Amino acid sequence: MNAATRKLYYSIPPAWRFAVRRLYYLPLDTWESLTGQRDGLMPPRGLIFTGGGDFRKTGEMLAGYFKEYCSLLPHYQVLDIGSGMGRIAIPLTRFLNEKGNYEGFDVVQRGVDWCTKNITARYPNFNFRYIPLDNDLYRAGGDSAVHFTFPYADESFDLCVVNSVFTHMVPEEVENYFTEVRRVLKPGGVCYATFFLFDGKTAFPKGFDFPFDHGHYRLMDEQVKSANVAFEEGYLIKELVGKNGFSLRHLFYGSWRGLPPKGCKEFQDITIFEKLRN
Repeated sequence: MNAATRKLYYSIPPAWRFAVRRLYYLPLDTWESLTGQRDGLMPPRGLIFTGGGDFRKTGEMLAGYFKEYCSLLPHYQVLDIGSGMGRIAIPLTRFLNEKGNYEGFDVVQRGVDWCTKNITARYPNFNFRYIPLDNDLYRAGGDSAVHFTFPYADESFDLCVVNSVFTHMVPEEVENYFTEVRRVLKPGGVCYATFFLFDGKTAFPKGFDFPFDHGHYRLMDEQVKSANVAFEEGYLIKELVGKNGFSLRHLFYGSWRGLPPKGCKEFQDITIFEKLRN
């Protein structure tokens, strides 16, 4: 999506954005459904509202990163913050065993409903919740993410995944989520989170820049603040990771900043941090 198309897309009310995508993909979705080219664990293209690229291939890639860099094991308890259409959950259904568990939540109800109907029905240790939080990219109105308490007990999870979520949240929301991630992670638990990070040397690429400077964070669009948000790298490491009792395990820069895609693991910057043991 180029800059002009992106700006036009952001100008449309959230509910209309979903309708436009559904209508655009309706012929292909109908054809794949009639010909049996889409199995029960593959959502219609018109319903997918998170990320681009190959839905299933990206999910498999992310699951591989969790195993390699987050030490994910089959019996782990996993929390997926921003579960979307199940892109992460689907490959994990073939990895987590009967002792493992997956919990996901999202602000978009259609994603939660689809995942519950098509994933939970087959895998009862995979559960999804709809949380009506305010986000001017995905939904109009709702509760504030600044004061949201995750509906899970303390020290419940071995792994928290926050993929392409903090890129759509402002600092006060991110700070609260870091506090909540720390609360629900077990000591030694790991969080996989993606960002757009910058420092004084970052050259923002043409067509994907963040022109609205707010100090330790920058916005791509002042009217839709959650469209894309970039954070200063020092703020992440000192204010979010360090002050919340985490240690940074890995930081992989993404191709969004103009790096060769073949040398990057993802479009966004990947951070992996561990909750320190008391």
